[in-house]
Amino acid sequence: MLLGVIADDFTGASDIANTIAKGIAPEGGLRTAQFLGVPGDPAPAGIEAGVISLKTRSIAPAEAVRQSLLALEWLLKQGCQQIVFKYCSTFDSTREGNIGPVAEALAERLGVKGVVVCPAFPGAGRTIYMGHLFVQDQLLSESGMQNHPLTPMSDPDIRRWLGYQTNGAVGAIKHSVVGQGERAIRAALDAATDGLVVVDAISDEDLIAIGTAAAGDRLLTGGSGIAIGLPRNFIRRGLASGAAAQAVGLAGPEAILAGSCSGATRGQIDSHKAEHPTLEIDVDRVMAGETTAETIVAFMLRNRGRAPLAYSSSTPDGVRQSQAQYGREAVADKLDRLFADTAKRLVAEGVTRLVVAGGETSGAVVSALDLGALSIGQEIDPGVPVLVSQGDRPVALALKSGNFGAPDFFTKALQRMTAHGQ
Repeated sequence: MLLGVIADDFTGASDIANTIAKGIAPEGGLRTAQFLGVPGDPAPAGIEAGVISLKTRSIAPAEAVRQSLLALEWLLKQGCQQIVFKYCSTFDSTREGNIGPVAEALAERLGVKGVVVCPAFPGAGRTIYMGHLFVQDQLLSESGMQNHPLTPMSDPDIRRWLGYQTNGAVGAIKHSVVGQGERAIRAALDAATDGLVVVDAISDEDLIAIGTAAAGDRLLTGGSGIAIGLPRNFIRRGLASGAAAQAVGLAGPEAILAGSCSGATRGQIDSHKAEHPTLEIDVDRVMAGETTAETIVAFMLRNRGRAPLAYSSSTPDGVRQSQAQYGREAVADKLDRLFADTAKRLVAEGVTRLVVAGGETSGAVVSALDLGALSIGQEIDPGVPVLVSQGDRPVALALKSGNFGAPDFFTKALQRMTAHGQ
């Protein structure tokens, strides 16, 4: 294995796995597998890039560090020459962490400094300029992310936000340097005295230049965009031959579960409602034990073949009211358990195509299913590929971060997940 990735959630893991598997034309990408948690066994033969999916974004910082270091040790044992710590392109974190503590711990273990911090993903509208993170034409703190129920992002200055989370100083490489290309970026990284360095990027070309400049670095951190140019580095050195993402998928019964409160997901739900059966999951009924996994599974089975959707995706005001009444952790835990139990029962009932929206929801679902290594298929929308598990009873998955995907994402995902990936 050449390239190893530690991702702090499951949707983000499939996002960067998709980026690495695609690579850049004409070279192509690397043979990539996604692992659900730290594997207990060595990687399958022939895998050039391994992405370990953790669920560490909103847990205690010390535990996030512990799990990430375990993932690092496994990847190093597989022979990885370069490690990427992947987090969300909206830098989802609190003032306490977990991005800063994990990045510092990985850097310390690898004995490196001048580590790139770049959550930019221009293809999805995330850019960094003068150290500030934008979503489309809005500052992060005005994009809706300030209302995130678990990791509200109230400050777009990534250097300052990261400074709250870390022990050392945080450096910066501005776009005036990045725009000069890889040699200027390399010189700036070599001159860095800080452990972590926030690097501007407003285009894919910037990210490719950053990736090329960092070809020999042991550690990079960022969103999935930071990996755009990394496969080419290994291919040009003759360590990999290049490969295109395969068309993998499955036929069979389908279900859609949405637990994201993002504006994009709510719009996708509204679009899907117009032509498909939907079930709204009311938080009050869930907390009272009136809506259960059996309720949702029965709805899905009654509507098999019609792309049924069950969702718990309230407005920011609705989320705040529920959290005030029941407690933030209690609501999140109850919904995670509900979606996890529902997914297990659906698969047991023969569902083979499962679309899941929301990072926390996706993490709960795939942890419950315990599917092992996942093959990376074709891209559905930017950042979201088809995933297929191995074994006697394979399952096709689409794990969507809340803010990702076009309005018709749900129906498009189910179509791409069919037997030939069409």
